Amino acid sequence: MAKKAVVLLSGGLDSATVMAMAVADGFDVYAVSFRYGQRHSVELDCAVEQAAEGAKQHKIVDIDLSSFGGSALTDDIDVPKHESVDDLTEEIPVTYVPARNTVFLSYALAWAEVLEADDVFIGVNALDYSGYPDCRPAFIAAYEKMANLATVAGVQGRKLTIHTPLIDLTKAEIIQRGLELGVDYAKTTSCYDPAPDGKACGHCDSCLLRKKGFADAGTSDPRPYIED
Repeated sequence: MAKKAVVLLSGGLDSATVMAMAVADGFDVYAVSFRYGQRHSVELDCAVEQAAEGAKQHKIVDIDLSSFGGSALTDDIDVPKHESVDDLTEEIPVTYVPARNTVFLSYALAWAEVLEADDVFIGVNALDYSGYPDCRPAFIAAYEKMANLATVAGVQGRKLTIHTPLIDLTKAEIIQRGLELGVDYAKTTSCYDPAPDGKACGHCDSCLLRKKGFADAGTSDPRPYIED
């Protein structure tokens, strides 16, 4: 019988690839997405499409992180726009959502306990990313250690593993791996500030990193942009 895994599925490029990797590794995927007050909620429509093709079950959990704000994704703060990926700095951008991955992983951990699943997959990346502190390997290692102290399963000797298969990959390498696994990137979105019809802005940090990834991978991005 296949092992169960909880996969954090945002609707974006990275998490869609992670889900495909988990399926390829023989896991039955239980996908969890979050409606957390994000301005780019079109990503949830993509997550539904992706989960329909790769998950045994998909839950969308409502958490109102906009109650706290503090991020351009959940508050009345402009999403930064740039002309080139070269304009991105090493400073943590205002699109960082405070404690988001900590909160998301806690929900994934809770569902994993109920499912008696020992594996959680998350699409964090430490190379082509916006500098978020909760995407670093040190954070994941610390969270995994905490999770194994905080659960009945951990106390009883069953080890939870948090898988981060994209952690050391460039965006181009992620895309190449996803294409090998048959990921339909037309059903993913990365934009932080999409138009009402879902078209990507093309100039936020995430759009620029995505476009560079497809260019470096030598293939075209099937997601429509406002400027197209």
